[in-house]
Amino acid sequence: MNLSIDIARKILEASKQRARELRSPVSIAIVDAGGHLVLYERMMSPYGWATSNISIAKACTAVMFNQSTDAVAQWGAGIPGFASSMAEMSHGTFIMAAGGWPIRMGGATIGGIGISGGNAPGRDDEIARAGLGELEAAAPPIPAQPEPPQPAQQQHSRPYMQPSPSYPSLPLAQPVPAYNNPPAPLAPAGNAASSNSSISGTEQSSPAGTHYLVPEEQQQQDIPYNDQTNLRSNDNRFGGQQ
Repeated sequence: MNLSIDIARKILEASKQRARELRSPVSIAIVDAGGHLVLYERMMSPYGWATSNISIAKACTAVMFNQSTDAVAQWGAGIPGFASSMAEMSHGTFIMAAGGWPIRMGGATIGGIGISGGNAPGRDDEIARAGLGELEAAAPPIPAQPEPPQPAQQQHSRPYMQPSPSYPSLPLAQPVPAYNNPPAPLAPAGNAASSNSSISGTEQSSPAGTHYLVPEEQQQQDIPYNDQTNLRSNDNRFGGQQ
């Protein structure tokens, strides 16, 4: 972006207005980014022959270092021979005195303004800042950037932050009781017909309460033969002899 004559004129008029309010006739110089003079006006200053060159030097120094001439004077004063060497290299367009400011637009330096002839300390700086304030007020506002569209959120059947239902706790599983004695063995398949009659008369109980089957040979020795009916049935089973 270049410094046009229209922009330079607005800055100059705002600076002149502030100089009239302060009753301080000054010389106003405006240069472009290369230090070339764009606009200059000398008010009814009694020392116009000096203030004209000083105002141009202030504007060029502000563009050269991209900062105010007051700041350049503060850090440049501590460097021996800095002012004289810079004045010689710039052919008289360098000066360390307050009153020069860079002109910026859109973050870029497009020129500089220099004021000289103020009749009070800090008066040159105040008049220069008044011109820059007019430029900032005339700058178009930065349009607001539209926010990017947000992705659609997944709809849930249950809204967020809704407390979940509390379920009753399940009872703990009860341990299976362990038996001290193993179960009784099953009767053989061949004796299934007489299992009811033989088991009922042949089961014996141990002191611990466990029932078990007694072998058949021991049954014959333990069963008394007082019942004739039972004895006759046993004889018939072994061949029918009485």
